[in-house]
Parts: sequence; structure tokens; C-alpha cells
Amino acid sequence: MKTFKIGGVHPAENKLSAAEPIKVAELPKVAVFPVSQHIGAPAKPVVQKGDKVKVGQVIAEAGGFVSAPIHSSVSGTVLKVDTVIDASGYKKPAIYITVEGDEWEPTIDRSTDLVTLADRPELTPKDIINKVQVAGIVGMGGACFPCHVKLSPPPGSKPEWVIINAVECEPYLTADHRLMLEHADEILVGVTLLMKAVSVNKAFIGIENNKPDAISLMTEKAKAYPGIEVVPLKVKYPQGGEKQLIDAVVGRQVPAPPALPVSVGAILQNVGTAFAIYEAVMKNKPLFERVVTVTGKSLAHPTNFLARMGTPMSQLIDACGGLPADTGKIIGGGPMMGKALLNTEVPICKGSSGVLIMNDKESKRGEVENCIRCGKCVGACPMGLEPYLLSALSERHDWEACEKEDIPSCIECGSCRPLLDLIRMGKSTVMGIIRQRNAK
Repeated sequence: MKTFKIGGVHPAENKLSAAEPIKVAELPKVAVFPVSQHIGAPAKPVVQKGDKVKVGQVIAEAGGFVSAPIHSSVSGTVLKVDTVIDASGYKKPAIYITVEGDEWEPTIDRSTDLVTLADRPELTPKDIINKVQVAGIVGMGGACFPCHVKLSPPPGSKPEWVIINAVECEPYLTADHRLMLEHADEILVGVTLLMKAVSVNKAFIGIENNKPDAISLMTEKAKAYPGIEVVPLKVKYPQGGEKQLIDAVVGRQVPAPPALPVSVGAILQNVGTAFAIYEAVMKNKPLFERVVTVTGKSLAHPTNFLARMGTPMSQLIDACGGLPADTGKIIGGGPMMGKALLNTEVPICKGSSGVLIMNDKESKRGEVENCIRCGKCVGACPMGLEPYLLSALSERHDWEACEKEDIPSCIECGSCRPLLDLIRMGKSTVMGIIRQRNAK
């Protein structure tokens, strides 16, 4: 069975909510929309206090080409344009909307009827990319890169395949798994739209073999969609990393930055992104809700929610039985790459794949011990780096040596914990130095 060649680890899977069907979350009383829900320039608010809005209405327009608009997920009145502490832990500009009813823009097709490319033969690649851009679609796996940019590769690049990341290798998270089980056809139509957008006739959907029901269903459904192949993969973290997934599926290695996946012929998108593209292009529905896993060993009812953007995480936690008494940390995302939240009022955003409640025992960090040069961190690194060395150089602030040892290639996957803290600091510093140098 296929997998990537370099490094990788096998953390406990803890897919506690895998059997839980997607549940529609209740609307919040006040929805909060950070204007930075993507990589690139923040969106610019186009509403002000007192304005009335509907579900699907643009409330912040893209701030540039590498940016994405924000759409209201609720109907009601703009309460204020202020700031909020988001999942990053920093204050960010945000739009607050008091919820009043649930009135949608009439242009959104709310029916469950499946619409395929055969029903819309007039769609051109440009039409698809434009609709994706207008709908504010970003990478739903957590990176939040504006999708229309990825579908517009630089001149000279020739995509050969679309690769769909349905790996969901983070422990605990099951949102993508449930999405495949409940919306397989819509996902597959989304894949055909991606194929047409970048003019390729082959697509692969990579799914780890801890999801046999999803592999079986998607394989059977894919028979009706020429050129789409489901690729079962051996369970190994971080197989959801774009370079690791390309290696696993087609056996090609993406060179170091500034090389991109398209440099080796691949256009990658998350399975949730494919579903969002289907809704945007075929249903005229902007990205204003997503599936979110709320889970944890001490949580009463781990659940997968279809939640509107702007919903406070506290509301979803309450719907799972409330915050357990032994809570140690609350993580936005999974345990490997997620970040500890400062509070539970952080709103659900486009990149919110999960909320993990870790108990005291799980979240306690062990004492840092001296390196004994065992080499385990080197064997685990999926990028072929030397984590012990990068950590030591970062601790000594030897930024020149950090750059020489290729610290920018670190994907911050957490396979080398607890070394990642220092490496992340070093990478951030070196990337800043590189940007300053290139700006001169």
C-alpha cells in the first residue's frame, strides 16, 4: 500500500467521532467574522454598524489577488466593526452581526438536487475559477490559501493531475471522513470542476486505510466519473502534507521552496475544498459554513457539526455536553498542528477543522531532557531535516546557520516534538530575514 518515503510517525488515532453523523449546529446569537480567514491580504469590511445583511451577502471584499472575500453566514444587523481574539491568539479586525432570523440571498440554490457538469456544459475554466474567487473559497485543510490563486498556476507551469487530500491524518479529527460518507457525489462533482478548471483529465483522491467505509463508497461512486481514481494509503502522519501526499500518490518529490506542487505537475486541494467548490459553482453558495469536529476523551458527546462561520466555539462545546472538569487545554485543530486557544469564544472560521478538548493528563508537557544524539527526530522528519540541529541553532540565534540548514522547509508538523517550539521560532525569524533581503 502506498505512502510517502521520508520520515513520518504513528500517533494514536483517537477518531472518537468517526461514527457520528454531521449535525447542523444552532445559529449563534451574535456571529463574529475575523477579516483575516486566509493567507494573504486581509479582507476589507464593506458594512458598518446598523446595516442589515442576509446569509451569503459579502461583508468584506478581498484585499488583493491573494485574498478572499468574507460572506455573512447569518441574517441580521451589523452590531459593530471591532476586534476579536482569533485562533492565532492575536487580536484581529472583525465584524459582529446580531442574528435575526435566517434569511438567505435568493440567488443561492438551497435544494439538494445534484448538479453535474453534464447539466452545465457551458462552464469554462475561467467561469469556474471566477465563481470560486467570488465565493471566497480557500483551502479547507487549515492552510487557507485562496483557491482561485492555486487554480491559476504561474506561466510555464503545466498541471498534470488534481490530487485531493482526503487523508485527514491528524489524530481525533473526523470532519473530512464524515463529509465523504454523507456527500460523496457532491465531492466528486467538485473534483470534476477542479479538473476542468486546470485542464487535466486525471485526478487522484488519497484516503488513508483507517477509513475503509469512505474508501469503499468513494471508489464505487467514482466509477461514474471518468478520470477519477481513489488511492488507498497506509496510515502515517503527516501524509496530509502536500509534499508527502504527492510523494505517496504519484511518487514525485517537490523541490525546496520556492518550488510549488505544480512544479511537478500536481494541483492539490482538500476534500472539503472540493465540496465547497461544488456548492459555489453549482449552487451559487459562498463559503460561509463548514464541517467541524468537536472532540476529546473527556467530552460527553464528541460530534461533527455543520457550523456557520462566526459561531463561537463555546456554543459547539456546550452542544457536546459542556467543558469537562478535567480540561487541560483547548486546541483549535488537531493535537499535532493545532494551537492552544486563549478562550472558547474564538469564532469558527474557514480554516476551523476541529476543536479538541485535551484533559489534564494528555495536555501536560514532560520535562525537556538533554539530547543524547539518538537520531529519532531525524528519522521522523518527513522533510529530511535534522530537527535536533535546527533546534540548537535556533536556541543560539544562529540565523545564518539555520538558513543554511534549510529551516524554511520545515512544515511544522510536530513529528519532532518537543523540538518544534524552537524550530518554529527560528523558521519565523529566518523567513523574515529572507523577506527583508528580497525587498531590497
